[in-house]
Amino acid sequence: MNDNENILARRIIALLDLTSLNADDTDAGIVALCHKALTPAGPVAAVCVYPQFVSLARRTLDALGGTQVQVATVCNFPTGDAPLAEVLEQVSEALDNGANEIDVVYPYRALIAGDEQPGRDLVATCKALCRGRALLKVILETGELNALLIRQASIDAIEAGADFIKTSTGKVKVNATAEAAELMLHVIADTNPQVGFKPAGGMRTLSDAAVYLWLAERILGKDWVSPRHLRFGASSLLDNTLQHLGLSAQPPAQGAY
Repeated sequence: MNDNENILARRIIALLDLTSLNADDTDAGIVALCHKALTPAGPVAAVCVYPQFVSLARRTLDALGGTQVQVATVCNFPTGDAPLAEVLEQVSEALDNGANEIDVVYPYRALIAGDEQPGRDLVATCKALCRGRALLKVILETGELNALLIRQASIDAIEAGADFIKTSTGKVKVNATAEAAELMLHVIADTNPQVGFKPAGGMRTLSDAAVYLWLAERILGKDWVSPRHLRFGASSLLDNTLQHLGLSAQPPAQGAY
């Protein structure tokens, strides 16, 4: 591996939201995820888990000395069509349990049906709960939207207070794509460059992630790229990136919490 690839791999790790959002997730699996987040090449930016695991993830990371790793969770996930009151209850509980970041699914089906207001209302009310407590990352589910609707959802989410706009849940057929990413990054550049961007789903290799890093640098500049502005949502990307560095994640000792 040459020096440039080495630098790239380490940059990707520092921007990674290491994710486990599986129906069969267990306490032991989340503990292992937290151990994995503290890699031999440095910590990832965040771990992203279901709401019921937020407290466990925060306690485990803190016990391991990983206080700098953020705990993200998902709300209104994955379909984006829960009643607003239910979503707000999810967000509030996650915040109380120690979540540093909330990844909430935008009501994209309402937008497809021609109604923009549910998306604006959801983001604005979630932002009111998160303000001063957590970053709000809004999942647009771009694989279900055409280009016009991706642009509209991006603008509406940003205007309503999103700290990040995110491509996908990882639970539909089409997840992050370079085309959707380019469109969303241009909206950020044109409206509010303080907003971050998170491609998610389908990234498995260092070269997959490098495409989005390159797009972000081209559209918003190298100085824009940091964990505050760019994240990669993935579950298997870390293993491939560590392999490029000749490293591997260290599993926890048996029974370790």
